[in-house]
Amino acid sequence: MAVLEVGSHRCSCTEERHTTRLVVLTGGPGAGKTAVLEMARRVFCTHVTILPEAASLLFNGGFPRHTSDAGRRAVQRGIYHIQREIERLAIEEGNAAVTLCDRGTLDGLAYWPGIPESFWRDMNSQPQVELQRYAAVVHLETPPANGGYNHRNPVRQETAFEAKLINDRILEVWKGHPRRYVIPSTNDFLDKAMAALQCIASELPSCCRSRSTELVTLTETMGSFT
Repeated sequence: MAVLEVGSHRCSCTEERHTTRLVVLTGGPGAGKTAVLEMARRVFCTHVTILPEAASLLFNGGFPRHTSDAGRRAVQRGIYHIQREIERLAIEEGNAAVTLCDRGTLDGLAYWPGIPESFWRDMNSQPQVELQRYAAVVHLETPPANGGYNHRNPVRQETAFEAKLINDRILEVWKGHPRRYVIPSTNDFLDKAMAALQCIASELPSCCRSRSTELVTLTETMGSFT
């Protein structure tokens, strides 16, 4: 997977460079984040950059997954620094109007085995610094056990109860962001996905927004993104 992927559609925008806005897509386990990102790749224009998940980059590179507190802290420090660097790459290249982040730097706090102060000390940062990095946050809520949650995915070890706890912790760490969209679970996942895509489209500049909004609407009408 390329580090920086872009949407597949061209738009009428003639701007060679943009001021890149970082938009986070986050949520608890089983919320549908991967599916929404795949839809975003197919719906949005080439001025939307989609970042890979920092945790996947870390673990695919062979970083050890120890269950001790020391191991968990090491993982979150690694994820944080990878996230910062791939975001910086997108910003400095300046091709994207919106960079869609597969989680953001504050997500690590929801998995941190210690008090928040120790997280910020280890990352050499502060909550407001991280919140201000992002133009918007789109949170997909984890469905309940009787509402679509499953853990058949071999890398998803959480029970429905554990997934809900993680979902709630992620909600808590992002609660201070002034532009956060919380997308509840729905019986029809397409409704949830369309709501998320519409939130992302609203963050695009006007020169890119009309075409992307048109494609989101078309996708909803077709009921498919294949």
